[in-house]
Amino acid sequence: MTRIAVIGAGWAGLACAIEATRAGDEVTLFEAARTLGGRARALPAHLPDGRPIVLDNGQHIMIGAYSATLALMRELGIDPDAVLHRMPLTLRFADGGGLQAPRWPPPLDLLAGILGARGWSWRDKGALLRTALRWRLGGFRCEPGATVAAICATLTPRVMAELVEPLCISALNIPTARASGQVFLRVLRDALFAERGGADLLLPRVDLGALLPDVAARWLAQHGARLRIGVRVQAVAPQASGWRVDDEAFDRVVLACPPWEAARLAAGVALPEASAWSQAADALQHEGIATVYATGGGTLPMPMLALRSDASAPAQFVFDRGQLGGPQGLLAFVVSASSGERETLQHQVLAQARDQLGLTGLQAVQTVVEKRATFACTPALVRPPARVAPGLLACGDYVEGPYPATIEGAVRSGSAAAR
Repeated sequence: MTRIAVIGAGWAGLACAIEATRAGDEVTLFEAARTLGGRARALPAHLPDGRPIVLDNGQHIMIGAYSATLALMRELGIDPDAVLHRMPLTLRFADGGGLQAPRWPPPLDLLAGILGARGWSWRDKGALLRTALRWRLGGFRCEPGATVAAICATLTPRVMAELVEPLCISALNIPTARASGQVFLRVLRDALFAERGGADLLLPRVDLGALLPDVAARWLAQHGARLRIGVRVQAVAPQASGWRVDDEAFDRVVLACPPWEAARLAAGVALPEASAWSQAADALQHEGIATVYATGGGTLPMPMLALRSDASAPAQFVFDRGQLGGPQGLLAFVVSASSGERETLQHQVLAQARDQLGLTGLQAVQTVVEKRATFACTPALVRPPARVAPGLLACGDYVEGPYPATIEGAVRSGSAAAR
């Protein structure tokens, strides 16, 4: 039986530990925090009247194309239909403008959504149809150094503002002028053109802990894995017959922690390849995401609305948590590619809600800022490989792969590391 240490209990680490345990390995899972889930975790909070509530460290969206994540949930006995609200690809604004695709087979769903987009001229629609056809005929490929803005140069300003920019910021968490066109096209291909329902939005009805990490921890404990919660690993070192994690011996080690933590541990390994890997992981740039939770806003027309954003109105989306299993009137405003200070963002978002949604009585509940929420998915980015050194692997959404920083990327990477 192989003894495996998995360092980090985010979604990648949990997927890795489950896959390895299922294969018959002896798994020990280390997690420095007291809460599982990494950058997609539950967060206790209180409403303004003092009532306790469970929020998330950030509002997350999944899509129908997240096949590995949905399969893992089902394997653990989680019914995705019970914990996720499924809706067709929808990018509607409060004024009614924007796009909504029907539940038709691809690419008919996207075609119908484009033709029925509200507020779009025939010039807008024609430009998008021609560009989408060109992408498809080209196999959804572009030059590695191309940005999203460059591959979308033939689109109109309205299509850029109401479709491409919201999709890019939600999928890659980086503005179109700096985002990788290659990765963006891969996401579009898999979500919009690969399978029916692939572009559906899946919005959690439960907190992120209940969505998977809590169930995963119970499954691991029931199947013999050891969970070392609240334990920060200090060092990883090779030895004659495997690896040592602090004072424990293992045959294999998987670094499933954030890239800066994995870089710290790899830097302490006295092997040239580990040192090179550490430098590659440390060189990644990161983008922030802020989520402003507020209450007293009533009910939105649908569970999610797109917002018109700029420097003074930074939120791109708002979610009605009351329609997603939470308290009535609780809203979550998401600011992707966030760089502002917490208080400033909160003030700007409440003003944005007043101006665009007509909500005047909102009270802030909590503003969560993840300053290193995702790696910056820029063109021609060199991401660290899964192999750090013999017997030492890494997994996570930042590891070399075709997808941006997403839950699906993390789950796929964790399962691949275990295999």
